[in-house]
Amino acid sequence: MQLICILCPRGCHIQIQQVKDGEWKIEGHGCKRGKDYAIQEATCPLRVLTTSVWVEGGNHRLVSAKTDRSIPRDKIIESLKQTKGLTVKAPINIGDILVKNIAGTGANLVATRKIDRE
Repeated sequence: MQLICILCPRGCHIQIQQVKDGEWKIEGHGCKRGKDYAIQEATCPLRVLTTSVWVEGGNHRLVSAKTDRSIPRDKIIESLKQTKGLTVKAPINIGDILVKNIAGTGANLVATRKIDRE
């Protein structure tokens, strides 16, 4: 598997191959962070989910939101299904929790924009 590391501006081209169960051959990383990133991507890729949620009674119809930490990539669809049709009431402050423990990941979906009442 070939990856481009996104942890710093260097953008190292990393090659990772499983040589046996739990052991990896990794080439092209410029630092330990790149090596750890490659193993994470190969074993359980993580992503921050960003989305929008409908707002009732606010000065904007939608509020932007994101998970407060990375979640397993294979939980993204399930997480989005939880937000489909979700409506929250204004006022909303940045950091307010809109969905606790989204898709059982331990992460919360939080507002990233302030919404006042109409």
